[in-house]
Amino acid sequence: MFGLAFAMAGPPGGAGPAGGMAAFQQVIPLVFMFVIFYFLLIRPQQKKAKEHKALLDALKKGDFVVTAGGVHGKVTGVDDSIVSLEIATGVNIKITKSYIATIKKD
Repeated sequence: MFGLAFAMAGPPGGAGPAGGMAAFQQVIPLVFMFVIFYFLLIRPQQKKAKEHKALLDALKKGDFVVTAGGVHGKVTGVDDSIVSLEIATGVNIKITKSYIATIKKD
């Protein structure tokens, strides 16, 4: 088993003067993959997080919201990190502000 691995490894010490170019050619696909991941995953996630933060900052009393758990309600009070929701007449609950998913349009 080890004999096959050593036979496929090539000569010891690299490929001579072209070894630097071979190492550079191995890095190119990794850089290319990182660029793809950045534009397809990282950048959109950061953009969505920024939009959600702006939504939470614009939250005010009287807005109709939907929480991450699917609870619909009317905002009756807003603190730094706690939001009071009226989910039925006379029924108020307190939730963490970051769990507000969207503001409903009437």
